[in-house]
Amino acid sequence: MAEKVLLTAESKAELEKRLEELKGKGRAEMAAKIEEARSFGDLSENAEYDLARDEQAKMEREISDLENMLHNAVIIESVRTDSVGVGSTVSFSMDGKEYVEYQIVGSQDSDPMNKKISNDSPIGKALLGHKAGDAFTCDIKVGAHVTKREFKVITIH
Repeated sequence: MAEKVLLTAESKAELEKRLEELKGKGRAEMAAKIEEARSFGDLSENAEYDLARDEQAKMEREISDLENMLHNAVIIESVRTDSVGVGSTVSFSMDGKEYVEYQIVGSQDSDPMNKKISNDSPIGKALLGHKAGDAFTCDIKVGAHVTKREFKVITIH
């Protein structure tokens, strides 16, 4: 059974748009590129043709990956506020430092620079299931090292 892909509705729409672009405009442009490369002569020694075919294979893999991802997509709709779950925005402190606020999202939507962390990330996993006011410690692997971190969930919204 294929693994479910957790997505926001916005992310799903973006992936669908990208898929549509690749299947329509992308394939048409690639066919033209291959046709042009064929016009350069002998295909057995035609580097442009080989390059165009490699680009086509890469694009077709991306199409296949997007189709599989969308087929297995689960849209994050209900946001829990009683405990941390996927879709929750949680404020927390770590190691006694000022609290930070992140939204817990599926791995496809992960964007730490925009305050979105994956439910599969070490911190995301540590926070899941905890309630506002919970203080706990958790071993978190960072690179090759495992460190004990202290968390406190401040708010969930």
